Amino acid sequence: MSKKRFRTALKTLLATLIMLIVIFPLYWMVITSFKTTDEVLLNTPTFLPMTFNTNAYHDVLTHYPVFRYLWNSLVVTAGIVFIQTATSILAAYGFSKGSFPGKNLVFVLVLGAMMIPIQVTFIPIYVLISRQGWLNSYIGLILPEAASAYSIFMLRQSFLAVDNSYLEAAEVDGLGRFRSIFQVLVPMCRPTVVTMVILAFINGWNAYFWPKMIITTDKARTIALGIADIRMSFLSMEALNMNQIMAASCIAALPILLLFLLFQRYILSGFSKAAMK
Repeated sequence: MSKKRFRTALKTLLATLIMLIVIFPLYWMVITSFKTTDEVLLNTPTFLPMTFNTNAYHDVLTHYPVFRYLWNSLVVTAGIVFIQTATSILAAYGFSKGSFPGKNLVFVLVLGAMMIPIQVTFIPIYVLISRQGWLNSYIGLILPEAASAYSIFMLRQSFLAVDNSYLEAAEVDGLGRFRSIFQVLVPMCRPTVVTMVILAFINGWNAYFWPKMIITTDKARTIALGIADIRMSFLSMEALNMNQIMAASCIAALPILLLFLLFQRYILSGFSKAAMK
């Protein structure tokens, strides 16, 4: 075997191995959701259900307000995506095409915000949200995610790659600044914008820490909190209802998987273009 073929075979083998490692947790989640409680409790795990059964899905949808959780997650995620997209596009435009004193310093401060986890800032944010009376509400879940330093960074890098002549031509054609941004700049950077929207959706949909801090009722409980509630329903003995937990997790993961399958061609392109500058 030639060296080239050997390297190709080795790369294929490594890629297959990595793929199996990544996919196995998803596979285990799906097959566990179709197992009975007795099979879940077996000492020797089974890699395929002895009999496929949908009782776990029926129990989850019957005994828990899963559709309410999904609706709450959808409303909150849509709000986060909308407001975060708007703020990120405008901020990225200012940092890439604008000119104002201290622009680079302010951008460095924005990048610094990427290194500060929410666990550091959640107390003052919680106090602010509580004083406004926004606990157990959609607005309390959405506003703290109104801006994303990472999204601003991604879009700025992509906007920098667009020549200023396009914006100047739009201005000559009579387009105002906002129309130039959303009708010229954003369409030219569509892969990065779509990638940013998908990341915002995933982060909003999977959010757990902040919703856990301010949500105590089913009124605004998201699907991530709902799964935690299902896990605790058997007095913390999650092994007894692991199939129900996995069924709820499959339901929660379905929108993200569909989103990824629909827009996967934009994701790689968006990341690569953001990394070119």
